[in-house]
Amino acid sequence: MCLKRSEYVFIRLKHLVSSLVTIIFIAGLTVAVDESFAQLTVSAEKIGSKIDVYIDGRFFTSYKFHDNEKYPFFYPVNGPSGASVTSKRNSNFPHHSSLFFGLDFVNGGNYWQEGLDRGQIVSVKAEITESGGARVVIVNECLWVRPGVESPIKDTRIITISSPAEDTYQIDFEISMLPLLDVTIRRNNHSLFSGRMDPDLAVINGGRMVNAEGEEGEEGTFGKPSAWVSYYGERGGRYEGITIMQHPDNDWPNAPWFTRNYGFFSPTPIYWPEDETAGTFMPKGEPVNLKYRVLVHAGDPSQAGISNHYNSFVND
Repeated sequence: MCLKRSEYVFIRLKHLVSSLVTIIFIAGLTVAVDESFAQLTVSAEKIGSKIDVYIDGRFFTSYKFHDNEKYPFFYPVNGPSGASVTSKRNSNFPHHSSLFFGLDFVNGGNYWQEGLDRGQIVSVKAEITESGGARVVIVNECLWVRPGVESPIKDTRIITISSPAEDTYQIDFEISMLPLLDVTIRRNNHSLFSGRMDPDLAVINGGRMVNAEGEEGEEGTFGKPSAWVSYYGERGGRYEGITIMQHPDNDWPNAPWFTRNYGFFSPTPIYWPEDETAGTFMPKGEPVNLKYRVLVHAGDPSQAGISNHYNSFVND
């Protein structure tokens, strides 16, 4: 049977409309699935001197602030595999505690390396202010103490934990450091927000470290300013790792990175002050505000969409 041209055009249009409706329907389902990833339930429970965080019922991390520790820190920090992407201690550098914030050579004190008598960042208040929805929010107030001297700094941390995508867990770490005295920080590499990788993921054991410009390893990333650095390796046949981002609006912006192939990375201007002799100065009463985003993720930076996550961080 032969169709008239008008009948043929009508049938083709019907097929086209039907296909468009199907595409729109599938796209709608895709959006719904993506939204469901963003709505995973995140909950927290305070037990003594730690706060345990769960994502969709699975244990993710503990924020620990015991009074016998040098400073508060996160450990473990579990990746999608269920194993921690960070290490708590190691024999060569026992002062590296997973994911942490500390500082050395502050008015002669040490708020980074072992030895509580040399200086300690003590949690004086830690509260869960939001839990059981799309995110957990923790507010932690800390005092920097050392026997026989006045406290140089008081800090307030706002920690927000969520899961913005499948196999991606997010920690937003905002800190306001208030100098209680005039503070001088001598040039050093033991400074600010830092991560210490699980040995399995270190570059020296086959892992990879890459910055936002695509430069790799300690050789490519050390001493270079970058929006983020991603550290990852293979587990169970697929990549997983952790990315630290620094916000461009930080009071100490666009800091160079101190990186090591053995598994350490930190964005810090303290090792590269404008005046190496004078170090870094914080006038009394003038707070320094810093924001970092941590992504614990499956895949390499491209597969995990790190660039898009950074854009969201900047525009949040």
